[in-house]
Amino acid sequence: MTPEEVAKLEPVGEFGSKAWCEACAAAGVKLLEAGDIPDDIAWAFTEDYTFPPARLMTDGREKSGYFIMVKNGEITGGDGVPEECIALSGFHARIPWAAICNQSRAKYGTEGQRQRSADEQVMYSEIAEYVGRENPLGLEPIDRVWPREVGAAIGKGHDEGAGLHNIAAAMQAPSPEFQDLPTTELGVPIFNAMTEDQKRFFLGLMNVTV
Repeated sequence: MTPEEVAKLEPVGEFGSKAWCEACAAAGVKLLEAGDIPDDIAWAFTEDYTFPPARLMTDGREKSGYFIMVKNGEITGGDGVPEECIALSGFHARIPWAAICNQSRAKYGTEGQRQRSADEQVMYSEIAEYVGRENPLGLEPIDRVWPREVGAAIGKGHDEGAGLHNIAAAMQAPSPEFQDLPTTELGVPIFNAMTEDQKRFFLGLMNVTV
């Protein structure tokens, strides 16, 4: 998908919603199908968004998240976080929905990714200081295995406005929880700029107790 095509995409649903997860997975599958992926690669991508709003978990949905899998020469993807995918090497992230929801709408390239990560580290540090303990969000190390061919296909045109992240960002509708919260230019919540009520609200979204 070209940057011009990405710019024309419309939102399909909120971050972590079934519609958005299905659309992101389908986009990832198309990118990989367009790439030169060797048949002997076994790789998977999963993102598992914990503590999602109840409105996103209707009709018996068990997980907010999506997967993309390359196995036995086949490329598949969809809503959910299958154990079969987690068992494969690749990129596997499990993180509270509210911790990354809002900033995932921002489109960016390599430099923007670095800035977002830096802003998020500040947010995590401010939260830890506020609650008085390390890693209150229970963040786990993220597996990051990107075969060269996979990374090239998923990230094609990333710095020009394309690639899977920017496609996903273009398809993401805003979530009301962040409407009144202070954020950075890239949408990362600024914890220390929040009022006490906002801090408690934001921590509650991530199931963090004080």
